[in-house]
Amino acid sequence: MKEFKPKLFSVMKNYSGSQLVKDIVAGIIVAIIALPLSIALAIASGVGPEAGIYTAIVAGFIVSFLGGSRVQIAGPTAAFATIVAGIVMKDGTEGLIIATIMAGIILIIMGFCRFGSLLKYIPDPITTGFTAGIAVTLFIGQIKDFTGISYMNGEKPIETSEKIMALINNAVTINWQAVMIGAIALAILIVWPMIFKKIPGSFVAVIVTAAIVEIFHLDVNTIGKSFQDIQAGLPPISINLSMFSFEAVKGQLSNAVTIAFLAGVESLLSAVVADSMIGSKHRPNMELVAQGVGNIASACLGGIPATGAIARTAANIKNGGRTPIAGMVHSVTLLIVVVFLMPYAKLIPMPCIAAILFQVAYNMSGWRRFVKLIKSSPKSDIAVLVITFVLTVIFDLVVAIEVGVLLAAVLFMHRMSEVTQVEGWKDFDPENDPDSIDLRVLPEHTIVYEISGPMFFASAGKILQISPKEDTKALVLRMRSVSTIDATAMRNLELLYDDCKARGVQLIMSHVNEQPMKVICKAGFDKKLGSDNFCAHIDDALARAQAIVKG
Repeated sequence: MKEFKPKLFSVMKNYSGSQLVKDIVAGIIVAIIALPLSIALAIASGVGPEAGIYTAIVAGFIVSFLGGSRVQIAGPTAAFATIVAGIVMKDGTEGLIIATIMAGIILIIMGFCRFGSLLKYIPDPITTGFTAGIAVTLFIGQIKDFTGISYMNGEKPIETSEKIMALINNAVTINWQAVMIGAIALAILIVWPMIFKKIPGSFVAVIVTAAIVEIFHLDVNTIGKSFQDIQAGLPPISINLSMFSFEAVKGQLSNAVTIAFLAGVESLLSAVVADSMIGSKHRPNMELVAQGVGNIASACLGGIPATGAIARTAANIKNGGRTPIAGMVHSVTLLIVVVFLMPYAKLIPMPCIAAILFQVAYNMSGWRRFVKLIKSSPKSDIAVLVITFVLTVIFDLVVAIEVGVLLAAVLFMHRMSEVTQVEGWKDFDPENDPDSIDLRVLPEHTIVYEISGPMFFASAGKILQISPKEDTKALVLRMRSVSTIDATAMRNLELLYDDCKARGVQLIMSHVNEQPMKVICKAGFDKKLGSDNFCAHIDDALARAQAIVKG
């Protein structure tokens, strides 16, 4: 049961005072990075700015305490912004709470069912496609705040296409003071890390732009103007059992699955990246359980969906964090900020928040990887990549993932069916062909077919293409290269046997591997064919065929 033991309990055995100091410093620095990001991502998700910090506090602490990674930092991430915004717009905060709690339960079940290792089988074109699509939708969603555009007709666009049309229709309302503040913030975000690496550029951008707006009394929208009631203090309990009706749970099922899928994939990807940076190995199933508990607690205490954040995890490592203590310190630091400094968040300009999210969108877009896949991948993978990307932008992530996974599965089955071959042997004469030492002379009235590759429903039809000749008395199937068969292939083998029996042809099987033999025995086909007609080697099968022909 070691795989379900939190990493915290493992690393504390050899914990030292010097490492404690490093973890505290790393935790405080990560909290400084997470503060503006959490606020920005909460606003992008359509909820109050404090919800993002609640998420980083609650989910961040629980995932560090229970998680399967030494250095994972959890909190709100850009991947959830568009999903959460859509849920809040359609179903309100109650719908979001239900979906997040359900997602947490799904993650816990996935962890205990040991699904941690299965998520790695999601094709790279799908993850690259929907990540790039999320980045584009996030970028488009922040243009309004960056430019200070006002929707004159009270539009509340949800879909990306609706947001683009609303921006075009209201372009005349651009606030150039807001554009200036956004440009200053963006310049700081780009230039500051080149000069000072220890202090996060986002933190500096927030302070500088807030000061400019306040000193010069600029007509720029701030968090205080957009969210009149900014809550300070400890996270409130937001759950009410009466909201969990059957219809409400049923309505949020697809959203819950999407949130669980994203949380699982992103947290495990972040843990893998962290492992490569510190030479460690995370426990994926325990990480899923921790993510599930963290999301349930986050939803109950006013937060939004959370997952492992790659950028904050990397920052933790680079600043000396090596144990879950750093992540716990990061959460406690943010708690102190919420209790004592949250009212000052109302001074942060919305164009600055948009600039921070522009940078987040750029960093998460993975455009270099996207271009590389376009240039170097097979056409089928390119199709999956582009379709997943386009569907994410035009429709939503739920549709994109469903279609992407389905398309990838169909293309995979098509490839595997092409790999599977059913070829008939030719009759060779060693006396006239001195190079055919290893080839066999087929007995009269005997044909041999060699099957190569897995026999499953996409390729099982090739079995029915085998057709004995009029004078055939024995048909040998050589199956040494068949690693697996499924129910469809088994059914077609039975149909081939029935056809052979009707023609007076004896079916013989050579070198049947372990998995196919189990399926054959379970179907009772071994008794139907007879044990004498299962041969361990092709020479035995040919000898059996010769005996049948002579008999």
